[in-house]
Amino acid sequence: MKKKFLPFLLLAALTFGLAACGKGQDAEEESGTGVKVTLNEVAHSIFYAPMYVAIEEGYFKEEGIDLTLVTGFGADKTMTAVLSGEADIGFMGSESTIYTYLGGADDPVVNFAQLTQRAGNFLVSREPVEDFSWDMLKGHNVLGGRAGGMPEMVFEYILKKNGIDPEKDLNIDQSIDFGSTAAAFSGGQGDYTVEFEPHATSLEQKGDGYVVASLGEDSGYVPYTAFSAKQSYMAEHPETVQGFTDALQKGMEYVAEHTPEEIAAVIQPQFAETDEAALTAIVERYYEQDTWKKDLIFREEAFTLLQDILEEAGELSERVPYEKLVTTQFAEKALE
Repeated sequence: MKKKFLPFLLLAALTFGLAACGKGQDAEEESGTGVKVTLNEVAHSIFYAPMYVAIEEGYFKEEGIDLTLVTGFGADKTMTAVLSGEADIGFMGSESTIYTYLGGADDPVVNFAQLTQRAGNFLVSREPVEDFSWDMLKGHNVLGGRAGGMPEMVFEYILKKNGIDPEKDLNIDQSIDFGSTAAAFSGGQGDYTVEFEPHATSLEQKGDGYVVASLGEDSGYVPYTAFSAKQSYMAEHPETVQGFTDALQKGMEYVAEHTPEEIAAVIQPQFAETDEAALTAIVERYYEQDTWKKDLIFREEAFTLLQDILEEAGELSERVPYEKLVTTQFAEKALE
């Protein structure tokens, strides 16, 4: 997959490069409320609650950052935005930084803060299932994720752990765009679908599906999503990256010290379409499975596990040294 993914990224970076020219300088220009920073997130999901807490509680503003949040709807699109200069910082699965590095990027995109430590998606069935087991998927059609992306690779990782061959024992439909699988499932496609929140709960509320398993619980701890930026951006704007990380750490601490009800109340403006009861239930679901780290340090053992998963999925041509794509200096300082 990565052979297709990389040329797309590099071509897109060239296409948007002229439009983004000078973006590095512009990002450091002071606005009326602080330094302008554009953050491109892979998806807008309650899964990323600590980040939204930091936004809604004003932690970025406290650090002198005027944050613009853009949703990329897929790690490939988020990475393209970072490479082209449309975004200063990307928030996505770290596998994208590995693919880009192995593709020969002159200015590597480096991970500097890990937010989640479990998968954030759920398996949704068309019918209620009692005592679900993964072998129930054999012979069925499942709406999956993009090949080479963390959602799909973790799903296949779980299948293999349970003795299921992803290619032979079931049919995984990877043809549907990220974020559109829930609508496709409601429209009658697939027997099961793999969904992030709030889509999983929304399917339940409409009576179109039933959550039967948590990929986060069944996969164990995995470095699912992290913040990253081009090496040159971090070198040119270390104070901005540090302020950004400090704000995130405050969001992490808020989540660790407050109840799901309190967290849901804070992030409600980010999810106006989700009612308060559903939002609280979703936060509680993530809270109870220990989704969020207590700090933002992306440790070497987590990066090693990530590459193990990539290798097992057949998406890794060679291993990348930890120090090439991860820096912990900002996350460590945020704890001081």
